[in-house]
Amino acid sequence: MTETNRTVARATLDDVSKAIIARLQTDGRVAYSAIAREIGLSEAAVRQRVQRLLDSEVLQIVAVTDPAQVGFDRQAMIGITVKGDLKPVQAALSELPEIAYVVLTAGRFDLLVEVVCVDDEHLLDLLTAQIRTIDGVTDTETFVYLKLAKQRYDWGTR
Repeated sequence: MTETNRTVARATLDDVSKAIIARLQTDGRVAYSAIAREIGLSEAAVRQRVQRLLDSEVLQIVAVTDPAQVGFDRQAMIGITVKGDLKPVQAALSELPEIAYVVLTAGRFDLLVEVVCVDDEHLLDLLTAQIRTIDGVTDTETFVYLKLAKQRYDWGTR
């Protein structure tokens, strides 16, 4: 099957899986026995459901840090315009450790990337020595974060 006509299977979450995910979003270290008591399943059933969600990549359990609290004082979103094929540019950007998020978009920019840098000098170096030197990148526009007003991770259970 070609990439253009391939259908993507979507996970259908029942209320029990949503309840498990919602509880893990509140506390990713909560014991399966506690989740089991809260939703009325056995601990083994909760463990199996979580493992299926992990195996199918519907769910990840990770630690999230506040970049400013761990020495990264400059965050920004960068809009990137590309001439030619986006895939090599997207692949090159994805390799850069400062880039936390890469999306291909429709609209003013071809790609958006979120970067986490130590300071403004680090951001400037990333832009000039790395991003703008990637073959195909024709333009960038940087949106420096002044304050993070909202960040949520619970949209998977709405």
